[in-house]
Amino acid sequence: MNAIYEKSLDLNLLRVFVVVAELGSVTAAAARLYLTQPAVSAALRRLTSAVGSPLFVRDGRGLVLSARGRRLLASARPHLEALVEAALAPAAFDPRTSERTVRLGLSDASESWLLPRLLHVLASEAPHLKLVVLPVQFRTVGGLLSASAVDLAVTVADELPSGMRRLELFTEHFTCLHDARRLRLGKTLTLERYLAQEHVIISYNGDLRGVVEDVLGHQRRVRVSIPTFHGLGALLENSTLVATVPGMVARDVVALRPFLRQLKPPFTLRGAPMELLWRSASEDDEAIRFVREQVVSVVRNLRRAS
Repeated sequence: MNAIYEKSLDLNLLRVFVVVAELGSVTAAAARLYLTQPAVSAALRRLTSAVGSPLFVRDGRGLVLSARGRRLLASARPHLEALVEAALAPAAFDPRTSERTVRLGLSDASESWLLPRLLHVLASEAPHLKLVVLPVQFRTVGGLLSASAVDLAVTVADELPSGMRRLELFTEHFTCLHDARRLRLGKTLTLERYLAQEHVIISYNGDLRGVVEDVLGHQRRVRVSIPTFHGLGALLENSTLVATVPGMVARDVVALRPFLRQLKPPFTLRGAPMELLWRSASEDDEAIRFVREQVVSVVRNLRRAS
């Protein structure tokens, strides 16, 4: 490939050459190419110099190809046609036959409710399309998208690098989860009783502060801090711990452990929006767009049913 670039040959000269060869006239070629006659003549001189042999000979008032010119035309025309077709051809993506792999970033709060439903849809709509799922959270998602480590992501996000697109999917309120067999909190939870309990929190910082401490300034009696929501149900089972989590997470945990109960917290705590994120550069990638549309459809159906 380097040898090609080392040659002083502008590939646009071949386009001029092909048009002149087809029309047999510099004047007619200039009109078709929207160039001046001197510009077309100069292009032919440059190409002749690069090839090292005359490409045309005069035939009355027109031009005919030399033997070298005929050989060049036979080689150049199909390649130029292929390049034009490649540039103008629409994206060929058929979800029913595509074997593309899409890299999807998911926060731990979205994986349990989104991934099973998304895979169920893809099984019928895009049976050969594959997903690679990577963990993301609000601190890491921007870098992973910028580095193309993920094609799209579903998470809570703060500021993002330039060149990113974002679509708000929903905003959840928080709810309190506990094992009603071990901890009886009644139907209405007061702030005093809430703060008197021992709590399990999810902290991406690896500390004893969660969203209640950071947003509302209330200090809970934190018994254990965990980095993800994945083990939450098992920790709450047969314990006296309380967890304050987004409603979507709570519904999925309770679906697997129906003896856990939800209570409205003694304060108003609205979470940050869950968003669908992707790079502007992949806006016209049909496979990524298809997966984005399926994510939006899953969320829409889930919200409608809840």
